Amino acid sequence: MPRSFLALAACLSFALPGQAQTVFGGTVFTVQEMVGVGRLPANLRDEHGETFGSISGLWADMASWTRVGNTYSGSFLAAPDRGYNIAGTIDYAPRLNTLQMSFTPAPTGASGLAQNQIGLTLTSATRLYEALPTGGTRLFSGLDPVPGGVATGGARPAAGGLPELPQAFNGKLALDAEGVVVLADGSRLISDEYGPSIYRFAPDGRFIGALEVAPSVRPIRNGVTDYSSNNPTVGQPAPSPANPSAGRANNQGFEGLSISPDGRTLFVGLQSAARQDINPASAAATRDNTRIFTYDINSPDDIRLSGEYVVQLPKFVQGTATLVAAQSELLALSSTQLLMLPRDSNGREVGTQTSLLRAVEILDLSAATNVLGASFETQVAPGGVLNPAIVPAAKSLLLNLNDRSQLNRFGLTNGIQANFENLSEKWEGLVLLPALDPDRPDDYFLFVANDNDFATTDGFHAGAAYNDGKNLDTMFLAYRVTISPVPEPGTALLLALGGAVLLGVAGRRRRVQAGV
Repeated sequence: MPRSFLALAACLSFALPGQAQTVFGGTVFTVQEMVGVGRLPANLRDEHGETFGSISGLWADMASWTRVGNTYSGSFLAAPDRGYNIAGTIDYAPRLNTLQMSFTPAPTGASGLAQNQIGLTLTSATRLYEALPTGGTRLFSGLDPVPGGVATGGARPAAGGLPELPQAFNGKLALDAEGVVVLADGSRLISDEYGPSIYRFAPDGRFIGALEVAPSVRPIRNGVTDYSSNNPTVGQPAPSPANPSAGRANNQGFEGLSISPDGRTLFVGLQSAARQDINPASAAATRDNTRIFTYDINSPDDIRLSGEYVVQLPKFVQGTATLVAAQSELLALSSTQLLMLPRDSNGREVGTQTSLLRAVEILDLSAATNVLGASFETQVAPGGVLNPAIVPAAKSLLLNLNDRSQLNRFGLTNGIQANFENLSEKWEGLVLLPALDPDRPDDYFLFVANDNDFATTDGFHAGAAYNDGKNLDTMFLAYRVTISPVPEPGTALLLALGGAVLLGVAGRRRRVQAGV
């Protein structure tokens, strides 16, 4: 038998018609179908009487994940971002929400389904705070840091083993939370857009530390580190210039956070390229060379930055413009492979309302250049063009969230269509949990959750009511996927031949049923 055929057979794994399959990095990924939808109402309030903040970051408690019959249950931590901020940022207290899920997957191939397979309950909201040296406590704040850095009170100087951290005009540490994970000792890490920073908290919400961050992504204005994101609250100054000259772009900080399954590596990703890696004349089209960082977390009390890699975000054409999708979440599959959730800025009542790119991609860092400490670390893409000495992460598409054939089965769609519900703009949560199926040990459920930006006509934050003019529910979507190693050549050949036989049988059955 020709070697080329054997090589091809080694990359085959049988998938049923309609299933999306990807062979990547020695692994076969098969997306079977969408199997569930769940909602929490837009006007839901937490135990503090404030509007629930939806999903900017999501972490699953694996120890709580159980199956009884065909129903699964588990507990999740969800990080909302900086509070309702359409007319400037507010003194919203960042928090971690605990959600309880009950999930019964939809029958295979079913249609005309309700959006009730995923039941969600908000059980607690733990506000984040710091203990003061003089006694008492002070909450964190979603307020935009003061422009100017340390000299103006917009940053707290590095001290006591802590790095420099963003600070609001009221003296509170500023946090725009976008990702959450739990370390082996039970402490929580939360990634932040302002710094960008990575904060560490005790389970009760008490601030206990922060990680060092590479200088390459610290925002610089007028020659100093300036953490303002150009979203001042009423009465506070805006930064000048509006954009940093280097470091993270405004509102484009650490958006994805995840830990490898072996518990040894922390991943955190910048939402889009650092300012020095963008061509200012065409920023929207050249912000694709973003960065992912790794930390060694073998010892929770000695966490060290270990890697810095370039990931090229997908581009798309909207009208006559070429745009770059924002990286909105990371989910580690191993010490080198991750899932990434890129998306555009379109959705229900936002932008064109029809999303042109909303997907889950697979990343592999194993052959990518570690630029940490390299001569080109400061600037990896002069003028928005990647330095040819740098090998970016390999990547492949796994899941198209805009697939209307799957959405329509649950009464959803992408875009405005009569009698269908359009997906909202921001999808920022990813969790992968085992199907606990002894007959299919490589099957998982991939949950994708949205960030509704606190959009409700009946909202309440920081002591005041608000009306956003629209109601966007918190939503979870569930997909059943298979993730398994590429079979050995002989096994792959048998699978391929068996698949051909099954397809032939199915074809004959269809012809008989059709009277052919």
